[in-house]
Amino acid sequence: MANMRFAVGLRRLIPFLGYHHVLMILIAAGIILLSLLLAGCSSTSPGIPNIFLMSLYYENYPPNFDPAQVDPGVTTAIANIVGQAQLEVRVGYFGICINPDGGSFLCSNNASSLASQVSVDQDPLNLIWVASTFKDSIVFPYLIIVAIVLAFVCFILLATFPGWHEETDERGSERDVKPFPSRPVSQVALALIFVASVFVLVSVLWQHTASVAASTIAQDLGNGSVKSGVGTTAMILGWFGFALFIIVTIGLLVMILSISLLDRLTDD
Repeated sequence: MANMRFAVGLRRLIPFLGYHHVLMILIAAGIILLSLLLAGCSSTSPGIPNIFLMSLYYENYPPNFDPAQVDPGVTTAIANIVGQAQLEVRVGYFGICINPDGGSFLCSNNASSLASQVSVDQDPLNLIWVASTFKDSIVFPYLIIVAIVLAFVCFILLATFPGWHEETDERGSERDVKPFPSRPVSQVALALIFVASVFVLVSVLWQHTASVAASTIAQDLGNGSVKSGVGTTAMILGWFGFALFIIVTIGLLVMILSISLLDRLTDD
């Protein structure tokens, strides 16, 4: 019985679900994805430590030798310093997570407090400090923050668009009508979501390039003892957020052009 009531209510709702409501849903989804991206490594909540830009961890493996190496034997010295360390460090936009011994993660936005909780033998090459330097000097989250704010303002503007409502015609019968949204409001919303899309694109490209470059250099310096990686989840969240904002941008542009075309046809 409950399922039947839900189905009936859904059928009544769908006809009143406007085009702008779909765009609002996409914007909300994009904001959620980007917010999760920013929240990566900020706490030990389930799944949050798995959202990271870059990870560094100790692991013994056969070093790579190259004629460009002046002192290939330095890998042996590094391996002796590292010993049996197995600490892993993950970096997010506003936090760092460490796993000293293969157990649970410790997360904080203060690298000094994390470093005080491990011994010298657990982090002999100061990977926590390296991760902190990467977060403070290279990572730049503020474009994404501005993009989220702009997208939220666009969401509010879309919420002002008129929806379906009933009107009584000259014959006294009721009919469902939906007025066109305000053209200036539509244009402002388009401009906001377009700028937000550009900011997200720049941030995601910056994030990807910086993470790959830093992880590659760190692994080469710790050749044979340190490995690194780039966070796949963070990349997916960033690119999907950008894709949703682009879809909304295209959707608003198509709507504005369609309304302009209808206006011209009506005037003619």
